[in-house]
Amino acid sequence: MLSPHSISTPTPEILLATFDRHHGISVPPFASLNCGFNVGDDPDLVRNNRAAIKQALGIRRLISAKQIHEDLVYIVDNSPACDEEKEGVDALITSKRGIALMIQHADCQAILLHDPVQSVIAAVHCGWRGNVLGIIKKTVQAITNFSQSNPHNLHATISPALGPCCAEFIHYRQELPASFLPFRTNDNHFDFRQISRFQLIEAGLPPENIQASSVCTSCNHNFFSYRRARRTGNGITGRNASIILLKEKTDSGEERERGKLSHNITKSFRYPH
Repeated sequence: MLSPHSISTPTPEILLATFDRHHGISVPPFASLNCGFNVGDDPDLVRNNRAAIKQALGIRRLISAKQIHEDLVYIVDNSPACDEEKEGVDALITSKRGIALMIQHADCQAILLHDPVQSVIAAVHCGWRGNVLGIIKKTVQAITNFSQSNPHNLHATISPALGPCCAEFIHYRQELPASFLPFRTNDNHFDFRQISRFQLIEAGLPPENIQASSVCTSCNHNFFSYRRARRTGNGITGRNASIILLKEKTDSGEERERGKLSHNITKSFRYPH
């Protein structure tokens, strides 16, 4: 059975999961758990991969974004009858229970946010362009406006992504702002995990509420990586999936059982950081 690379339940009502490239049905160069419709893969295979993820996590509705490396945020304020992919946005927010938000990524970061006080979740696609555009701060502001969340109550998890070992920007003087220079690790390399962490703190999150994976998707062949695909070929590759879910409420007996399961899952599959 398909299982995530990492899964955690930081509270009984929140589920976080990241899937690597294995145990799907897509064929090379998308082998095998490609979750992206817009990379050239057979749409039927992608639908089957997404269905397997939904089954593995017990998800009924999955909302994703047709990401464009911009800073638009979409609020899911209804309960759709079927899965949807929103056009031209890079962040999703909802307080609707039973709806999972998914980010597709291959070196970019998936940043999963939740507020356990106001019961609201968000999923952000953040590549270097997103960092430059300030999508993290804009998403936190959108959460605050939507749900009256206090940023101090928000928690963030940053997925496996391009590490400082591989984040080379030869033209960084033209592409990156001067404020990113403190995060340069050597001549042309930057630590975008730390940039995102800094931007989350600037947006009001306490440092202790931020977790980040140490996995570099370019180095680790268990993940799809655009940079690795560029080094070895034409850059065509699949997309990993990171998901956040605000669980549906159940009766007290079911909730107790779910709490026990959540505790066991969290112990067994700690998010790498």
